[in-house]
Amino acid sequence: MAVAEVKWTASRRDSQALAERHDWSALTGLEQLWPELVGLYGDAPAVEAPHAREPEACSYRQLQLRIEQVAAAFTGLGVKAGDVVALFAENGPRWLISDQGLMRSGAADAVRGSAAPLDELRYILEDSGAIGLVVESAALLERLALSAERLAALRFVVLLEGEAAAEPGDLPCLSWGRLLEAGAMALDQGRAAPAPPSDPARLATILYTSGTTGRPKGVPLSHANLLHQLRHFGVAVAPHPGDRVVSVLPIWHSYERSAEYFLFSAGCYQTYTTLKALRGDLQRVRPHYLISVPRLWEALLAGFEEALGAMPPMRQGLISRALANSRAYGLARRQALDLTLAPESVAARLTAVLQAALRWPLHRLAAVLLWPRVRSQLVGGRLRTAISGGGALALHVDSFFEAIGIELLVGYGLTETSPVLTCRRPWANRRGSAGQPLPATSIRIVDLDHRRPLAIGERGLVLARGPQVMAGYWGKPEASARALDGEGWFDTGDLGRLLPDGCLVLTGRAKDTIVLSSGENIEPGPLEETLAASELVEQVMLVGHDRKQLGALLVPRREPLEAFASQAGLPLSEGGREAEPALLRALTRECNRLLAARPGARPEERLGAVALVQPFSLENGLLTQTLKQRRDRIAERDAAAIEALYR
Repeated sequence: MAVAEVKWTASRRDSQALAERHDWSALTGLEQLWPELVGLYGDAPAVEAPHAREPEACSYRQLQLRIEQVAAAFTGLGVKAGDVVALFAENGPRWLISDQGLMRSGAADAVRGSAAPLDELRYILEDSGAIGLVVESAALLERLALSAERLAALRFVVLLEGEAAAEPGDLPCLSWGRLLEAGAMALDQGRAAPAPPSDPARLATILYTSGTTGRPKGVPLSHANLLHQLRHFGVAVAPHPGDRVVSVLPIWHSYERSAEYFLFSAGCYQTYTTLKALRGDLQRVRPHYLISVPRLWEALLAGFEEALGAMPPMRQGLISRALANSRAYGLARRQALDLTLAPESVAARLTAVLQAALRWPLHRLAAVLLWPRVRSQLVGGRLRTAISGGGALALHVDSFFEAIGIELLVGYGLTETSPVLTCRRPWANRRGSAGQPLPATSIRIVDLDHRRPLAIGERGLVLARGPQVMAGYWGKPEASARALDGEGWFDTGDLGRLLPDGCLVLTGRAKDTIVLSSGENIEPGPLEETLAASELVEQVMLVGHDRKQLGALLVPRREPLEAFASQAGLPLSEGGREAEPALLRALTRECNRLLAARPGARPEERLGAVALVQPFSLENGLLTQTLKQRRDRIAERDAAAIEALYR
């Protein structure tokens, strides 16, 4: 039996791709990157934020100077090596400068976006043991309404935008301008921040992810964890100095953050945008690279389909036929190269070669006359390679971008793994897979119940090991012991299988956390408890992994449901298990009313639709002996109902 475990081996193409990138092996901390980049790229533009309240842009030299100024200012405020400072803000150069200024001073940051629930931000501030707070604005600081006890634990507050109406307690509260002035004065007086310890294992940042109790868990990542990503993304993408990049994902998210460090290391020019401004910035910037989650690619495809539907019938038919041909050509080409998820026989590959040859002339014609215009309208026209992460990419979305000439490389990982574990390569882009391991990374598939290694091709729990994997959760030894075994294998909570070439194919979730196609993590337990408290609901399971929205499988209480339907004047079929669409919509509204009333409710915690299903029980194998739901089995039984939710 070939055991389902694969470790990256130095293939010729991977080694060649890494050899063509700058060698950052001498770095022991991320803060050491910036002086090197000044030597390489100097006054070349590094970053811009055209939509910030105060639009700004920096060259690599200016960025490095501001990092040094901010580091000196933080040191003057009492920050020293090993300290943690909370950083609650959105994308922009000031976030990046604060992040790197803290690392340059030897400290680490505990990060979250400014739009997170206030209770969550307060919890992170306390749990991380932060000695300082860098916050988006005075308005957010006021909304946080920190207690006197919490304020007493802080040494300072920094506002990235605006001025505070009054200093909180006796704390120094500095605006961004005052922070830079203090840092510039310190540098003029020869008081630069002391060099941090040259230990790659030192703490770089703490990111917070949802836990099974609903409380976030701190994920401490070291400089070694993050430097692994910076050094090895080059196996998949090969940016050049001056290449344009548009950033729309939250900068504090591990995926966006590691990708940014890598792209800066290659001399790219980064533009921070917003969802509202994204379409315009894609046309203005015309990026060479775009890093995003499946939801963005789905939205771009939806925009294309909407535009196609508005065209005159003749032109619409022409483009539709050309697209169908290019999709079929792409599939035939992959079959011929044995780059599908199932092994292709010699006969099947020969047939695919013939099919690809027949479809090539029309595909080539469309590639010259049609697809450049489509790429221009969608993403500005220069994008050739893009990376999708934060969830699985639907195959029809994947094949669309393949058809119009955009190479989508899907990566897989978690916050706890810094985040990338596997990534598809341009020369082995096996669509539907999550790609092969990054360098020095191992993937193992084991049996769910006994952790017995499984054979290649068998579906089981995905374990991972490598330099990018965290050492354990922040202050939670029990949770750490559950996630990491004595040999360093991390339980990803995902189900999957390995192909003979080492590609990982994800097939579902063993853990409960739902990741929407937007990249948002949803912990279903508290939401399900809220819904199950309703007299209408006997049992409930939320679904929506890799989908746009949450959905719910409801086992209703028959009599309350009949009363609910009667009061609403809506029909219910005999037996109370099937409902007219109007009743399902009414149930969805009622569920959303309950969810919205939860303290700290988030916009993503909303149902797109509900379906009524048969009960989950011990007898039908959908509950464990401790009456926990077997989510994978329920999803398998009710697959048709789940698909119907998203039609």
